[in-house]
Amino acid sequence: MRTVFLASLRTHIRRYVAAAIAVIVGVAFVVVVGVLTSGAVSGLMDGLGAPYRNADHVVSPVGWPSSELDREVVIAFAERHGENAFAIGRAMLPARAGGRRLSETAVGPIAASEEWRWQELSSGRFPARTGEAVVDVYYALAEKIAVGDRVRIGEGAAARDVRVVGLVESPSPPAQASVYVTWPQLLQWRDHLHLNAVAVRGEVGQLPEGAKAQSPEGFAAERLTNVQNRVNSLSVMLLLFAGIALFVSVLVIANTFSILLAQRLRDFALLRCIGATRRQVVRSVRREAAAVGVLASLTGTLVGAGLGYGLIALINTLAPTAPMGAAELPTLWLLGGFAVGLVVTMVASWLPTRRVVRVRPLAALRPDAAVDVHTATGLVRLALAAILLVAGPALLGVAMVQDSTAFMVAGGGSVFAGVLLFGPVLVPRLVRITGALLGPAGRLATKNAVRNPRQTATTTASLLVGVTLTTAVLTGMATWRSALDEQIGRDHPIDVALTSPEGLVTTDLLNRVRHTPGVEQAIPVDGAVARVAGLDKPIPVVTAPAAEHVARDGGTFARVEPGKIGIDSEAFGKDLSLRPGDRVTVRVGDRRAQLQVAVGTGWGPVGVVAPETLATLTDAPEPHAIWIRASSGADPARLGGDLDELADPVGATIENGLRTWESLDQQLEIYTWSALGLLGIAVVIALIGIANTLGLSVLERAREHAMLRALGLTRRQLRWMLATEAVLLSVVATLLGTVIGVGFAWVGYETLVTRALSDATMHVPWLSLGVVVLIAALAGLLAAVLPARRAARVTPAAGLSLD
Repeated sequence: MRTVFLASLRTHIRRYVAAAIAVIVGVAFVVVVGVLTSGAVSGLMDGLGAPYRNADHVVSPVGWPSSELDREVVIAFAERHGENAFAIGRAMLPARAGGRRLSETAVGPIAASEEWRWQELSSGRFPARTGEAVVDVYYALAEKIAVGDRVRIGEGAAARDVRVVGLVESPSPPAQASVYVTWPQLLQWRDHLHLNAVAVRGEVGQLPEGAKAQSPEGFAAERLTNVQNRVNSLSVMLLLFAGIALFVSVLVIANTFSILLAQRLRDFALLRCIGATRRQVVRSVRREAAAVGVLASLTGTLVGAGLGYGLIALINTLAPTAPMGAAELPTLWLLGGFAVGLVVTMVASWLPTRRVVRVRPLAALRPDAAVDVHTATGLVRLALAAILLVAGPALLGVAMVQDSTAFMVAGGGSVFAGVLLFGPVLVPRLVRITGALLGPAGRLATKNAVRNPRQTATTTASLLVGVTLTTAVLTGMATWRSALDEQIGRDHPIDVALTSPEGLVTTDLLNRVRHTPGVEQAIPVDGAVARVAGLDKPIPVVTAPAAEHVARDGGTFARVEPGKIGIDSEAFGKDLSLRPGDRVTVRVGDRRAQLQVAVGTGWGPVGVVAPETLATLTDAPEPHAIWIRASSGADPARLGGDLDELADPVGATIENGLRTWESLDQQLEIYTWSALGLLGIAVVIALIGIANTLGLSVLERAREHAMLRALGLTRRQLRWMLATEAVLLSVVATLLGTVIGVGFAWVGYETLVTRALSDATMHVPWLSLGVVVLIAALAGLLAAVLPARRAARVTPAAGLSLD
């Protein structure tokens, strides 16, 4: 049998190459998912988990964010571990610089050890002794602080002077502070200190009461999950793409081997006729499969690793604002990909030989009848498909009711597996319907395409997977992105607010703001300076009927009902003692109004009222603020600094909401580009799969094509027939995949998106889906070009002599 194996390798080298390609792309996809997932986790850790990236454990409250650890207990725990622990938190304190009061300042710790520092030095140096500090570069721009300035932090007996020795950037918004000092200095304000967590290197030891220890990755994922209403996007993405990678790999490999070995059934039967035993045939097939599986899986593992790291570099080049992190080599994914390739190859190669080894050799030489509903195998396939098509929607229904990702994946897999099993019945009927629109020219191609229903369904399976995946991911990402934009727009409707509490905003200032690079649009906001009970100082009370021109929420925040006043809780910080529903007296001169408080965020230190309310307080409203919409790609720090230079001479303040957008958008960009990278790989694999299957199909039908040529079909007509057949299969696969993909996206929307973003509405990107359908159909056509040319080059006599 070794001689037979070597002869088979020489004779069917093209088929072995096709099988190896199928295994390589399948294994590569699994490995790429692992590398990109590792890069996404690393990217999130560089941002959200930056303070903890060099730790072994993170100690945090069990019930965060509703509970926190006792301050003194945490301080004692951190100091007990010495240099192997670092506590992260901040104290909110008043501050002054150069005789002027600064906005309330968040003071955080900076580690003496370089290993524990997550802040990135922009200029100057890090503090080395008491009385030194570094300042966040955004805060420094907004408050006009430079290296060498002195800042007085705190008040009364707790006030301390520090000298700014450097400016830093912090990639970690949850641990973000305005001023960073050494740990001993921070303990001077321990009564104001709120500690988020303790990063620990080595053994944790006895945990404080109410605390838990996690890995840094787990801690960052938990924080991100809470930000997204307890939806762990990272785990969802990992689970979905792991399942998709496994499913696509198995499908591509199994489809290729089913066609490859179906073409060799007569070879196996002849071996049986000349004396080969069943065991020898099976052993030969296993030996071939093992050789192909080991070599191709090893190649696929290496190709996948290289492709994954290449995609990370490409993503970082295309989206420098949301970089993927340095991915660690995912050993488990490498081993898993290799195992998938080898195991699936062995199973896929053995299944088609069962008929040969179970029946008499002469019976195996007979032509293999196509599987249809009248055969026992066909009935079993239909029964199994029916079970899956009933169980799948039921599982999806449970997933939507219980918001269960596991049920969603199981239900989606069941539905799709049912569609694939039902393919020999469904796909030929759809091909006939589509082919009827082509007229007489496509009649032969249509009949040829549906002659073998199982082969037709197998040929379209890879492209169907790719289109379904593409449609579902594009629709899901469009919905998720749209919903997040809406939510962030509600929380931070104004990009930059320039507010003048005492003076007026002049036309000249407005014009200079509008001509500042990075400003897309700016509007003046009219109002009057008022005294609001519950606030320490006067604030402008304004109305903005034109807010929809600059607000990211369409101006909804500015549409305040008469009798109410909207207060930005973030702009006033802990000075705000008002609560939603409180009734306060608002006084402008000798005019007063009793208004109900509505608390919101994102528009700066002004009170927003209805035009009717403002009219009762003043007869001559004047501009006291400018609300600004930044252009796409504007740098928050540069824009804030430029506007602050314009605002400072007139005593105005700047509220820069762009940084929050930048932080949240960076996390979203990591997910988006990770998904797009995986999506691109999946589509390429699907196209390779259909090209592979069509190529093997042409080899299988070489005698049939030769017979058509002998009956008068020209080479051009043969190529046209095969191209038309490919177009029919591609169109059917793309349309069916689009319908299924949109359905899966809707289930994902109901299961995941609405749980994280309750006000989200599903968004279907029809233009993008139309492009997908067009590209997939053209790709299917291109996949048939080489097989068609190969078939046309074979002469009728040579083709009829093939066996």
